[in-house]
Amino acid sequence: MRSEAITAALRSRAALTIEVVDTIDSTSSELSRRTSRRDVHRYVLAAESQTAGHGRRGRPWTSIPGGSLTFSLGWRFAQGAGDLSGLTLAVGLAIARALDTLGFAGIELKWPNDLVHDGAKLGGILVELGGDALGPSVAIIGVGLNVHLPAAARRGIDQPVTDLAVISRRRSIDRNVLLARILDELAMILAEFAGSGFAPLRTAWQRRHSLQRRSVQVALPDGSSARGKVVGVDADGALMLESGGQRLRFVSGEVSLVRG
Repeated sequence: MRSEAITAALRSRAALTIEVVDTIDSTSSELSRRTSRRDVHRYVLAAESQTAGHGRRGRPWTSIPGGSLTFSLGWRFAQGAGDLSGLTLAVGLAIARALDTLGFAGIELKWPNDLVHDGAKLGGILVELGGDALGPSVAIIGVGLNVHLPAAARRGIDQPVTDLAVISRRRSIDRNVLLARILDELAMILAEFAGSGFAPLRTAWQRRHSLQRRSVQVALPDGSSARGKVVGVDADGALMLESGGQRLRFVSGEVSLVRG
């Protein structure tokens, strides 16, 4: 990838600064380190390879030089972190819309931070927030997408995975254009989110939810779990289940499909 090619491919001409590096521990970690000495608002850091890329709960993210798209975007909000619930879901919606424009059909979202296709994981999102409790705050938005995963890499991943090459049956995918389209959509949806929050995006997100109206189990951080049918998400992006005639609300947890 080249920063000049990505910038040239942007349709919105959004005011973004784009940097591409060969190898780094983690694009999100590096942007977080920079926040103490510079403004990272609208700053994009992409890497060909990450040696310590991570997702939720510190899980490693596999990146393949030339076969992955891994980047982080810094974005400043006037609100405090407590007012930014649903941001991860908004980011997922933006990425799915961008992939639509490039002809990658059937992209779905799994609460709270996965992009999936036909039940297999395509990518993940990790949003880390910092700043003052009442605002302003800075979001470091980390994204990892599988573009072309070799068979050896697939064997080392403990869940079903897919990539854009398999979905589209294309041998070649221009990652410069891919990142540019995603940044176009992200710039638009983040501006909307800053003004109105997640609520206006809720219906569009639910239309893509891979587990909508399905029976699931939610494993909670305290070790307990709950089962129910997914009703959707609320205006703050929390997962809503119907269980035993009650509505249950979850702001965190690991969700899995209950089969049978």
